[in-house]
Amino acid sequence: MRQHIPYGRQNITDDDIAAVVEVLRSDWLTQGPTIAKFEQAVADYCGAKYAVAVSNATAALHLACLAIGLGPGDRLWTSPNTFVASANCARYCGADVDFVDIDSQTYNLSVLELDRKLIAAEKSGTLPKVILPVHFSGQSCDMEAIALLAKQYGIQVIEDASHALGGSYQNQKIGSCQFSEMAIFSFHPVKMITTGEGGMIVTNNPDLYERLKQLRSHGITKEPHQLQQPAPGTWYYEQQALGFNYRMTDLQAALGLSQITRLDRFVQQRQFLANRYREALQTLPVMLPNDDAYTQSSFHLYVIRLKLELLKRSKSEIFEALRDRNIGVQIHYIPVHTQPYYQQLGFSWGDFPIAEQYYQEAVSLPLYPDLTVSEQDVVIRCLEEVLQ
Repeated sequence: MRQHIPYGRQNITDDDIAAVVEVLRSDWLTQGPTIAKFEQAVADYCGAKYAVAVSNATAALHLACLAIGLGPGDRLWTSPNTFVASANCARYCGADVDFVDIDSQTYNLSVLELDRKLIAAEKSGTLPKVILPVHFSGQSCDMEAIALLAKQYGIQVIEDASHALGGSYQNQKIGSCQFSEMAIFSFHPVKMITTGEGGMIVTNNPDLYERLKQLRSHGITKEPHQLQQPAPGTWYYEQQALGFNYRMTDLQAALGLSQITRLDRFVQQRQFLANRYREALQTLPVMLPNDDAYTQSSFHLYVIRLKLELLKRSKSEIFEALRDRNIGVQIHYIPVHTQPYYQQLGFSWGDFPIAEQYYQEAVSLPLYPDLTVSEQDVVIRCLEEVLQ
C-alpha cells in the first residue's frame, strides 16, 4: 500500500530537539527567558515593534479583541472563508459577528464587498468596531485598501495572519502592521513554523503591547510603573483586569526560536512546490490559485477549485477517491456562517454566495516543506486519474 501523504506536516530537526532539551535541562520550563527571545525574533522578522507569545492563535485572537476594547454592543466583521476561531473571538468578548463575502479570485475578504457593506452599515447605524481580514492560504488581503476604508469609518483592523508568516505585502513582511493595529500568527504543526501549539500577536502600539501582556497572564502585573498601590516588597503583584492563562512555555518558545531560523527556507520550498503544481495542473479541469502582483504568498495551503461542470464525478466522490489512494486532501473551509452555531444567530445558506460557491469546489492538496518531488508527482498523477 502506498504511504499516506498528508496535506500538511511539521519539519523537526536535531537542532529543534536539542533546543528543547536545553530548556528541559535549565531552571525554566514555563515562564523563562526563551519566550522573550522568541518574541523578539518574530518581531524583528516581521518588522514590528512588539510581539506577545501566547498558547495558541485562538487565544491570540481573543486577547487582541479584548485589548482593543471589543465588547457587548460592538460588532466584528471577518471573512466567511476561515476557521471558526476568526469569528468566535468576537463572541468570546460578547460582541456580534458579521461577514464580508470573499473575492472570487483570491478567496480573501472582498474590498468591493466591504465598501458596499460599510456604506449600508453607516446608513443603518450598524458599523463594526473591528474588521478582521484573514490572509487565506498565506496570501495577504489588500490591506492598504482595507485600511483606507477602516480609517474613513473609524474602524480598527486586526489581521488574522495565521496562515501567512513569511509572506509579503507591498514588499514588506506580513506582520509589519503598517495597515493594522495588530496581526496574529499560528504555530500549529501544519503552519509555517511550529511550537506544537502556540500563537503570537505583533503590534507597533506600546499601549496595546502592555495590555496584551497583562491579559495573557490573569490580568496581573508586577511592573512598578503600572501598580496602583506602592509595593510593600518584591513579591507584590496586582490583578488589574480579568485576564486569562494564555501563556506560552519556554519549551514551546525554544522550538519556535529554532524553527524561525529556517522560515525563509520553508517558504521558498513551499513556493517551489506551488510552482510545480501550477505547471503540472494547468491543463486539468481545475482552477488554480491566483497570483496578485502586490503579494508574495507563503503558501500555507495549495487550494484548487474543481470545474465540476466538466467532470463526471462530484466533489465528494473526487475527495474520497483521492483519500482512498492515500492522498491526504483536505477542505479549507466550510463557510463559518453555515455552521449550526452561527445559523442559530440568524445566518443561513445564501448569505455569502461567493464563499459558498468556492466551498462547493475547493480541495486542498498536500503542501509542506518535506514533501518530495516524487511524492508530489504521485499526488499529481492520482489527481489526473481521479479527474478523468
